[in-house]
Amino acid sequence: MTHPNTRSAWEMDRDHLLHPYTDFATFKDEGSQVIESANGIHVTDSTGRKLLDGIAGLWCVNIGHGRRDMAEAIAKQVMDMQYYNPFGHSTNVPAAEFGAWLAEHTPGDLNHVFYSCGGSTANEAAVRIAHFYHELRGKPSKKKIISRNSAYHGATYFAANLTGIEGTKTGFNRIADDIIRYVSAANMYAKPDDLTEAQFCDYLVREFEATIANNGADNIAAFIAEPIMGAGGVLIAPAGYHKRMKELCTRNDILYIADEVVTAFGRLGHWFASEAVFDYQPDIIVSAKGITSGYIPLGATILSDEIYDVISHPQTEGGTFSMGLTYWGHPVACAAALKNVEIMENEGMLANAASSGAYLMKSAQRLADLPGVGDVRGHGLMLAVDMVADKATKAGMDPHLGCGHKIFQKCVERGVIIRPVGDRLVLSPPLIITPEQCDQIVDALGEAIEEFARETA
Repeated sequence: MTHPNTRSAWEMDRDHLLHPYTDFATFKDEGSQVIESANGIHVTDSTGRKLLDGIAGLWCVNIGHGRRDMAEAIAKQVMDMQYYNPFGHSTNVPAAEFGAWLAEHTPGDLNHVFYSCGGSTANEAAVRIAHFYHELRGKPSKKKIISRNSAYHGATYFAANLTGIEGTKTGFNRIADDIIRYVSAANMYAKPDDLTEAQFCDYLVREFEATIANNGADNIAAFIAEPIMGAGGVLIAPAGYHKRMKELCTRNDILYIADEVVTAFGRLGHWFASEAVFDYQPDIIVSAKGITSGYIPLGATILSDEIYDVISHPQTEGGTFSMGLTYWGHPVACAAALKNVEIMENEGMLANAASSGAYLMKSAQRLADLPGVGDVRGHGLMLAVDMVADKATKAGMDPHLGCGHKIFQKCVERGVIIRPVGDRLVLSPPLIITPEQCDQIVDALGEAIEEFARETA
């Protein structure tokens, strides 16, 4: 057998790794882009090419790459204690301290934290806790979860079914339809042209009301929604949508789960976006990604006092809260999270995200006039560009053109990484981005779009 050191990382990766969302039509020939190092807002690939990371890894590298102070905090915790069994009544100092930080910075009475290893598992925990909560209240029929088309909630079994992106389900078994229901995505670009924003909001709320009525409020445990739909395309709901959906949930004894895996920890200029940006208080907030800026995997499911007060009563004599993970409250991950929020606070990154996000959106508006660009939208440091075949009808591109992937490749040639999601181009740069770097991203994207248009004219 060939020793690994004599084989390239590209070859070993191609021969042995199964990547998330692999395109097997091209993978065996093209293999993977190998990134060898990263610092600040840039990464460097195996050819030595320096690239501006316009997607912050995957919505997560908020403080930037290669922070020595973060590495030192992680190393210190490893030497102090890298791990201890968290089951039962055992804890560690970083987990306790970060739990208190979360309780202080989440809205209202969301004061109780269940740790996990990432966004998918945090969403799984949220749903399982919601079911447990209703069981203990004597309402065992409340099992259904309402999600939304185009939503993304993860890749573990149940979270993948919560996800409303149809392409993620092809070929995979689905959880029975009697558990999960979907309502429309809050997609302003796709709304009927004859509806105003307020009328579209009315339509979505009425649809939710009808879904509750058709399924029976006594059968619905929770509604799960991202404040801004991330992987679904940076879809921003009409004004007032979330607040009205929460009011409907409250009236019908349905828990509102806010999936803030992407939107929390500064991406919209606030620690958490639900209340600060959209004026509603969920019953559960789910967070991950920017929680450690991608330095160590961590997820958190944050519960209201009302939910905790119910589930914290022993359901039977000697009964326990029988769910947990080996790496619950991992001390190194929680130490990284504490250092992450310290860095963000000390260096004013929330304010920079707000100002740079506004600048990025303003700069990107010039893309709207380019051929094939149907929509440019965003909030904070989340931005998407929809590519279309016809601006008037909003008809999609011919999939055989490979529009999104080709524009991604052309951006890489210009020193910038973007994320193609089909024919939608997504940006989510680190919170340290400057206006000059925003212009660099938009310039590269604009040139790539124009080159693609010339080639396909």
